[in-house]
Amino acid sequence: MRRGARTNLALLGLLGAAFLTGWLAFAFATAPARWSLLAHAVSGFAILLLLPWKSLIARRGVARPRRGRWASVVFSILVLASLLAGLLHSTGLLRWWGDLTAMDIHVGAAIAAVPFAAWHVARRRVRLRPADLSRRSLLRGGAVIAGATLAYGASEAGVRVLGLAGARRRYTGSYDAGSFRPDQMPVSSWILDPIPDIDPTAWRLEAGARTWTYQELLRFDDQITATLDCTGGFCSTQEWSGAWLSRLLEPGDALSVRVVSATGYDRRFPVEELGRLLLATRFGGVPLDPGHGFPVRLVAPERRGFWWVKWVRSLQLEGLPHWWQSPFPLQ
Repeated sequence: MRRGARTNLALLGLLGAAFLTGWLAFAFATAPARWSLLAHAVSGFAILLLLPWKSLIARRGVARPRRGRWASVVFSILVLASLLAGLLHSTGLLRWWGDLTAMDIHVGAAIAAVPFAAWHVARRRVRLRPADLSRRSLLRGGAVIAGATLAYGASEAGVRVLGLAGARRRYTGSYDAGSFRPDQMPVSSWILDPIPDIDPTAWRLEAGARTWTYQELLRFDDQITATLDCTGGFCSTQEWSGAWLSRLLEPGDALSVRVVSATGYDRRFPVEELGRLLLATRFGGVPLDPGHGFPVRLVAPERRGFWWVKWVRSLQLEGLPHWWQSPFPLQ
């Protein structure tokens, strides 16, 4: 019985590690994503290695009628769906399923599984005993992690040998889509943020103490080549043109700038980054289209796509620190 309990504890720890490392990779488009994705992948393969033992435990559980079993079944299905979608995305065997990417399914299933995981743990508590942390148990755990690391390495080698699309993904796990071809760059929004209908003649940008028209902003031609790395699993490098925020704002004693969209979506940045943030009016030499943020959008190099606020209507200097916000947008 304790063997089953140890398997459950190991799976609980691995699921937690996979979730936390996945969210860390979700947040960064720089070095932390590379290492967190490695840990994320190893956690996933370790879960797969333990599934045969978990299936034996589940088979015994099915033989004993329990109330609320349906929630455990849903939890299992969501975990398996997340694992399968993650494997399909990483190999490139499935990148899009209708309007959803495999990454959307991978992340969505993981998030949906969280409340069921909490319920499952609360209803089926497993008490940790000193024997569960014995030298033998730790060695077994190490063997599982080592096996998962080897399995991950073998899968990556297989992807490259077979020439699958997964061999060409970015270190964040994203696939190139429409780089330097604005008309082929995918359109995506955070949690289905709707595309607003904006009249450029009536639109105004509130930037600190000044108001700018669209035609005034079109006169700026600051340029940067930057990669938008979307959490949906694609990335696209474009040549962006517009105005550095440092041209539009005088920070004074402000600590942060809050960039607000016409939809209410917003992100806050430290004022020290004003010279690195571009308010773009064009990409690839052509004006932005509505799906990509017309009339203006933020370009935030080395940040994930959800920082690249579209349809910007105001730049608000504030005395709050830049970290005074949720790690991820709540809308």
